[in-house]
Amino acid sequence: MSQRGTPLSRSRWAYMRSGDSSLATDPVLLRNLAEFFGVDRDYLLDDAGEVPKLVDAQLELLRTLRESRVRNFAARQLQGISPDTLVRLRAVIDERRRAQGVDDADSN
Repeated sequence: MSQRGTPLSRSRWAYMRSGDSSLATDPVLLRNLAEFFGVDRDYLLDDAGEVPKLVDAQLELLRTLRESRVRNFAARQLQGISPDTLVRLRAVIDERRRAQGVDDADSN
């Protein structure tokens, strides 16, 4: 990024990730980031544009990996809990997913 004229410190990267700074909308920085990550240069600037297939696939992979980590963590933490409690927890999770419009096919 420094070679492209937009050095990226840890704090600047944190601002970019959180999106809560004017730095997060710097067009030159956004174009350089898009180029660095190999997506269309206008991808980060054009809200109306379509998400590139590669980016969409990578986001889906990240979502799946996060869900897997959460499931593994929960399985480790829930050892020793009664079967009735586990059934009630599952019901709460299922209800929340239905409310969000997520079905089982989406989570696999």
